[in-house]
Amino acid sequence: MAEQMIISISREYGSGGHEVAELVAKELGIALYDRNLLDAVADENEMSADKLRKYDEKPRNFLIGRSVNGHSNAMEDVVANMQFEYLQKKAAQGESFVVVGRCAETALKDYKDLVKVFVMGDKEYKLAHVMKKFNLSEMEAQAKLTRHDTKRKAYHNHYSDSKWGDSRGYDLCVSSSRLGVKNTAKVIVDYVKGCMQEK
Repeated sequence: MAEQMIISISREYGSGGHEVAELVAKELGIALYDRNLLDAVADENEMSADKLRKYDEKPRNFLIGRSVNGHSNAMEDVVANMQFEYLQKKAAQGESFVVVGRCAETALKDYKDLVKVFVMGDKEYKLAHVMKKFNLSEMEAQAKLTRHDTKRKAYHNHYSDSKWGDSRGYDLCVSSSRLGVKNTAKVIVDYVKGCMQEK
């Protein structure tokens, strides 16, 4: 497809959001930005990607950082804004891509071709996914789910115009526990293609 496509995929931890995004990007033949986004940002700014990863998608610590005239010295803010600017630059260049998390639905809100998706799942499904993926007990998996989703929610609600998981902030909300990863990706691809046809 020649027209620009930008798909932002927010996700609950354990819902398989990254795997869904990989399949969507592959099916549409476009780039995927997730954890690799930090590598690209680090290369462009001649910085260490490992150093940036410590602050990736994490809420700002208000006890450490401070803002002066709207500019923050908190590394969480610096890393978030570097990623927003990178995505905005790629979008301005006409690139089509899928981006996972990073409040892309707000960072790229000025692009009319942006499709905003939220992937969720039932608790049992997410627990089973995390237990299997990381070889954890149910208690350990539950703690990991709670920890990651708490951080994601705080990060999202700090940088985004909408509340994390609130359906009004997305074009499409889909449950991977009902459909599985492959069919969830198919629903998103079909939705995006439908949006393109309606233009």
